[in-house]
Amino acid sequence: QVQLVESGGGLVQAGGSLRLSCAASGRTRSSAWFRQAPGKERQFVAAISWSGSSTYADSVKGRFTISRDNAKNTLNLQMNSLKPEDTAVYYCAGTMKRYSNSYYANDYEYWGQGTQVTVSS
Repeated sequence: QVQLVESGGGLVQAGGSLRLSCAASGRTRSSAWFRQAPGKERQFVAAISWSGSSTYADSVKGRFTISRDNAKNTLNLQMNSLKPEDTAVYYCAGTMKRYSNSYYANDYEYWGQGTQVTVSS
């Protein structure tokens, strides 16, 4: 069982930046960030494979960057040019079942507790 703990959320003005981090108690093959806004379904944000290949949702492409440090078992999400519509609880997720990236929450068996990101206009 891998434990995931997110940090780095907060309140920021539109156009600002935040960096989220996720500390894992063990190794995962593929990792991802998802987000969930009030009243909406959980949404894929970005994923990164063990080898470092990354995939992004169209809504964040060019603004967000996902990265991982395999030696430290950490996952990061650098978020720039934030918009009010980025407001959500952000979750990190991981899996040992696949090496490739997935857009689907069901493909990840490990989840953090979430961290709130609020972008004011």
